[in-house]
Amino acid sequence: MDIRDLDTRALRWSERMVARVTSEHLDAPTPCTEWTLCELLVHMTGNNNGFADAAEGGPADPDVWAGRTVGDDVVGEYQKSAQRVHAAFAADGVLDRRFDVHGFGSYPATTAIGMHFVDYLTHGWDVARAIGAPDEPDADLCAAVLEMGRRWPQGSWGPGAPFADQVTVPPDASPQDRMLGFLGRSPRWPTTP
Repeated sequence: MDIRDLDTRALRWSERMVARVTSEHLDAPTPCTEWTLCELLVHMTGNNNGFADAAEGGPADPDVWAGRTVGDDVVGEYQKSAQRVHAAFAADGVLDRRFDVHGFGSYPATTAIGMHFVDYLTHGWDVARAIGAPDEPDADLCAAVLEMGRRWPQGSWGPGAPFADQVTVPPDASPQDRMLGFLGRSPRWPTTP
């Protein structure tokens, strides 16, 4: 399957979760323990715009990636950024390009889009959990993350790495829970692991 198809499905799911966010939710804690929901949405919006810039051949602007260009309407701006990155990834010839991903380096398009896919499937869950939404991502998307993760270097987890230390889940856990544990999240958040 084209990595863009997986990414589109994850992005659309995250959009549905973000569409449920109200102003009362913005100060809520998230599974990304360093961020409130508002801060998580700023991060997600900034990264969408950064990936869109990269897909369009632009340089990696730290202010864009950090979300410093995001205004007060974080929900509306997230939705616009999701449409923008979707269009940028769908452009003709995009899979032949290299993307400059701020803080990580230059990657072939399929690798960079795969990074986006994992991030937005996971952050979609973070948003859902922060607002108490019952929806779960599709099991095949979670399984795809686990398959991709088999190729990641050992330094991908722990302090200063992209993911927190892995969380142990039962061997018969659902694909979602196995993915979350693999990515360093407790499937039972906000309770203890």
